[in-house]
Amino acid sequence: MFRWFLIFFFTFLIFNSKADNRDKIIENLNNTSNISFKFEQNINGKIESGNCIIEYPKKMYCAYDKNNKILVSNGKSLVIKTISSYYRYPLKKTPLNLILDKNFLINKISSLEERTIDNSYISYSIINNENKIDIFFDIISLELIGWQTKDIYQNTVLTLLGPISKNREIKKKFFKLPLQN
Repeated sequence: MFRWFLIFFFTFLIFNSKADNRDKIIENLNNTSNISFKFEQNINGKIESGNCIIEYPKKMYCAYDKNNKILVSNGKSLVIKTISSYYRYPLKKTPLNLILDKNFLINKISSLEERTIDNSYISYSIINNENKIDIFFDIISLELIGWQTKDIYQNTVLTLLGPISKNREIKKKFFKLPLQN
């Protein structure tokens, strides 16, 4: 009988700690209007880095360290601009449409199975239409630390976030789409 009690007790503790993690992650997201961070992005082994700002809902500005590349979302369109190229996509056709929508993330996380990776990260896999997103949170701070998606060319894209600053004053000009050269 005591053995069954211990099994029940430890199962309850594990389930309860996962529920606590989920609640704290949701609380963190609810209390976040924007984040600024350094990032490292790995696209099929090609690594790029830079700085980003995300303002919820669905706005993003990223300046890459090399090639004068920028990525901008105004909430409706996504532009990727370099010295020699300019690409504009409807945001809703990219996985960023979901990542930049914290209400969508909160709704999905509240019903998804949590996975722990290397006792360092909490991960949720979100599948919506044809998009699969693995989203990662730090196991201690429970803050967003990255995501993995497929880009429009079906390349695996892993984005890891560096130190994050939350709820800072942000100039709206960052989210104005750049003009084509």
